[in-house]
Amino acid sequence: MDYKILDSGDGKKLEQVGSYKIIRPAMNAFWKPTLSKQEWQKGVNGVYKRNNKGSGAWDWRNGGLPESWTINFSGINILVKPTNFGHLGFFAEHTKTWNWVKEYIKQSEKELNILNLFAYSGVGSILMAKAGAKVCHLDAAKGMIAWGKESLALNPDIPSNIRWITDDVIKFLNREIKRGRKYNGVILDPPSYGRGAQGQIWKIEDNINELLELVADVVDKTGEFFIVISAHTPGFSPIVLERLLKHHFLSKKNEYIIESGEMGVLEDSGSFIPAGNFAKIVVKTT
Repeated sequence: MDYKILDSGDGKKLEQVGSYKIIRPAMNAFWKPTLSKQEWQKGVNGVYKRNNKGSGAWDWRNGGLPESWTINFSGINILVKPTNFGHLGFFAEHTKTWNWVKEYIKQSEKELNILNLFAYSGVGSILMAKAGAKVCHLDAAKGMIAWGKESLALNPDIPSNIRWITDDVIKFLNREIKRGRKYNGVILDPPSYGRGAQGQIWKIEDNINELLELVADVVDKTGEFFIVISAHTPGFSPIVLERLLKHHFLSKKNEYIIESGEMGVLEDSGSFIPAGNFAKIVVKTT
């Protein structure tokens, strides 16, 4: 694992990403840093600073960062790129979820068909393909699809059984329902706000129930299926996400296992940095 958080505090996190050290915002890190100011400045290559308009910019130091580089993340090679939004192409807080999904796939007695919505740059899809699943990866941004394909090419041992789709999530799901295509698992990481491939507006508080209704129509109810949802939107607590899953995916006849909680990353000190919430459900249909 070529990634770790060295320290956090004062609304920031100090990260080691392969050979490079960076500082990025961690808005809920209200505590004070553990390391000294000198340690925070030593060898840092880039600092991402947000402005009051919701965007930001990189401040390059000590030679800065390359346009892209490769790291090993959770057992796969991925391409890292510092974006104008301060992202790098992966979200470490999802690691626990991906580990659970990988084990679920490996323990299955059949090849699973999994749908990954709002799938970003492909880390989760590649991990699931490595575990043996067929994956449909969907994102509204063509650049994210290209990024995912680049990362997959860094892993010649992983089968390329990933369908890469650029589309609006709602439109895509409606077409999948008409085609009668079914999935054994669906993973969703909806943003608070976004635009589809043709400029469609997405607001999680307005569209989440419509989305989950459509997802319920593409899961294979002839056997066991799972749903994993995560959110970084205020108000979408673990309990809220859990109730949404129960409402849309359970009937009185179903056996199920459900879990919810906070996502986050362990830093070097062993402390946990929260970063959003999740809920997952495994449903056994009868």
